[in-house]
Amino acid sequence: MKKSLLVVCAAALASVAFAGARESADAAIAKGVAFLKTQQLLDGHFSDSNTPALTALPLWALVAAGEAKGPEAAKAAKWVLATQKPDGGFYTVRPPRKKRPTPLSAPSAPNGQAGKLGTGAGGPGTLSTYNTAVCLSALYESGLAPVRAVLNARTFLAESQILDDSPMTGGFGYGRAQGPRARADLSNTGYAMDAMRRTEKAEEFRAAGEKKADLNWDAALKYVADMQVQDGEGKGGFVYNQQTPHGGVETNAQGKVQLMAYGAMTYDGILSLCYAQLDRGDPRVKSALEFASKFWSLDENPNRGSAGLYYYYDVLSRALSAARVDELNAPDGKKIVWRDELAAKLVSLQRPDGSWCNDNNTHWENNATLATCFAILALALCR
Repeated sequence: MKKSLLVVCAAALASVAFAGARESADAAIAKGVAFLKTQQLLDGHFSDSNTPALTALPLWALVAAGEAKGPEAAKAAKWVLATQKPDGGFYTVRPPRKKRPTPLSAPSAPNGQAGKLGTGAGGPGTLSTYNTAVCLSALYESGLAPVRAVLNARTFLAESQILDDSPMTGGFGYGRAQGPRARADLSNTGYAMDAMRRTEKAEEFRAAGEKKADLNWDAALKYVADMQVQDGEGKGGFVYNQQTPHGGVETNAQGKVQLMAYGAMTYDGILSLCYAQLDRGDPRVKSALEFASKFWSLDENPNRGSAGLYYYYDVLSRALSAARVDELNAPDGKKIVWRDELAAKLVSLQRPDGSWCNDNNTHWENNATLATCFAILALALCR
């Protein structure tokens, strides 16, 4: 009887704690949404009119917060839709710049070489793949996009996949390119796989006889799997690509120098494996989750410090949700209830005006609108 009473009391306390965490997350989301609404310009866009994804992300965050029917979401969706090109992509064509910050996970991504790689008609300098993938996901989640716009964007993304005889085949870069100009990375590949899997039911509305758009999923899976570290300290984790040492380097047991895995890319890898329809029983997924448990941290993006910290929070929540993981097992045996820990961390980092912001601008995250979007999207999944 005494044991049963203890169990009941423990359950009651856990229920109260969960309700409190949920209430805190809800309040933080509400404050974040209020901040976002103050950042929208009169024509509906946010931050940078040359980067449609920077308006699509606030739209996505508003939808995740339950604001899909509000005027701000409607204006944002209308503005994003107006950036869609005849080829189906969402992007803007602009003169090349010598140097500017790059989003997400690539301080040396092709976008930084826009003057060399070109900014016309969906080229790498337009960030066309990145922009299209984010815009497609956000618009689809909002329910505010015409079916034709969704289908055209799917066609654009399918045709943006690198399919050649290079080591990058199956992947995606920041913009459309094949051959010597092609540069793939796991972040853009993850966004593209997410968008295509998320919107695949839209293909049911293709007109009879019209070619359906889809990825070469086998090639995409191979590219993603090739980004996973097979031995050494970072075994099971993922790298951004095989050329860029974002997480540093290490020497494996065979004396070979290899790139080190890091937090955000490992969760991108998990998410991509899930969208390739692998489950937790797959050795690649199990190994990645072991890395995530071993290097669990919310104080930094493991092996990257504060760089891309809010993107890390966002992709962590999307990946573990997609993998249907509620708890991670820490090396010391502790159970990591990631939703509770992440929600508490984000609530603690929120600024008085409702925003979140990263002092490290390696990936644009000192833009409070961008960081706030990532935080809201992560909190919504914590609930």
